[in-house]
Amino acid sequence: MNRLHRLFRASALAAALLGLSVPLSGQEFVYAANQGEATVTVIDVATLEVVTTVDLKPLGFDENAKPHHIAVEPDGSHWYVSLIGANRVLKFDRDNQLVGQAEFEVPGMLAIDPANDLLYVGRSMSAVNPPQRIGVVERGSMEIDEIDVLFPRPHALIVHPTGEVVYSASLGVNQLAAVDGESWDARLIDVAGDTYALVQFAISPDGRTLVATAELTGSLLVFDNSDPRAPGLVRTIEVGSRPWHPVFGRDGRHVYFGTKGDDTVVEVDVEAGRVSRTFDVPGADQPHGSALSYDGHFLFVTNNGPGGMAMGGMDHAAMGHEMPEDDEGPTYDTGTVAVIDLDSGEVARVIPVGTNATGVGARAHR
Repeated sequence: MNRLHRLFRASALAAALLGLSVPLSGQEFVYAANQGEATVTVIDVATLEVVTTVDLKPLGFDENAKPHHIAVEPDGSHWYVSLIGANRVLKFDRDNQLVGQAEFEVPGMLAIDPANDLLYVGRSMSAVNPPQRIGVVERGSMEIDEIDVLFPRPHALIVHPTGEVVYSASLGVNQLAAVDGESWDARLIDVAGDTYALVQFAISPDGRTLVATAELTGSLLVFDNSDPRAPGLVRTIEVGSRPWHPVFGRDGRHVYFGTKGDDTVVEVDVEAGRVSRTFDVPGADQPHGSALSYDGHFLFVTNNGPGGMAMGGMDHAAMGHEMPEDDEGPTYDTGTVAVIDLDSGEVARVIPVGTNATGVGARAHR
């Protein structure tokens, strides 16, 4: 165990002793990254109104900084955003003031360790041949180290609720890594089947079920995670074209995400092994990120909007993915955040945000 690793664990213990995971009272916010214009939109969950837009350019980052994914502290005190184009992970406080940053090559997905003072960082999908390592940041100091995962293009990323294991998966090969949170040793797990291109994970609140979206097969992979260090594939569910970032509902049974190739948002019952609801989202345009409000009532889904991920440096048509034809219905000039009331199944609001809205983050309930 290296010196920085020892410091990380000591900081994690101190954070636990201080009780830093206690939720704050007051306003709850959702943060949406606008990859095409170097901004982040801040939304008030109570009013479903935009509170402010954080412009990264006056902070010293250019218009190609490409903010991609968001992670929020369990107590809502800080939030983090990955900048693909600037090779940085930024830390902001609750007042949206920049308070720290870490350098990391082409960062993509972010995952907060809910039990320790650590933030894990994956690589961007747009990086063709990034290092075969993920990042680990001590959130208090923003010091960063890297962990070998030993496969190409590590993208999907999540942490077990106990913090004992972090999971990474490859876009290029059918492998995932279960990384021990203490030793940082990675156990590689092969996943049988056609080439999946595993986009992102979600994990049930009890940690016993792990799911991953598979872009190339249009499926949701369900893993038995009763042994957190050895998830085993138990089911593959057909869900539609190009499923993206999933999130578990608080019941631990239903998973929600957009299918980018179908312009839809779906609910999947992982126990029944089927799509249980499809939500009619006005103006849906390549849905991307998913997050729940703290009480689990609202689902927030970003839509890339006109130009989509092509504006973030990816040409999916050239990759052989068919794009949906435009149909009648409302359209928007920018990306949007769709807010879905999960009790009624109705769309409560569609909020226009910035160009190419990608990742979305809110403090998670555990």
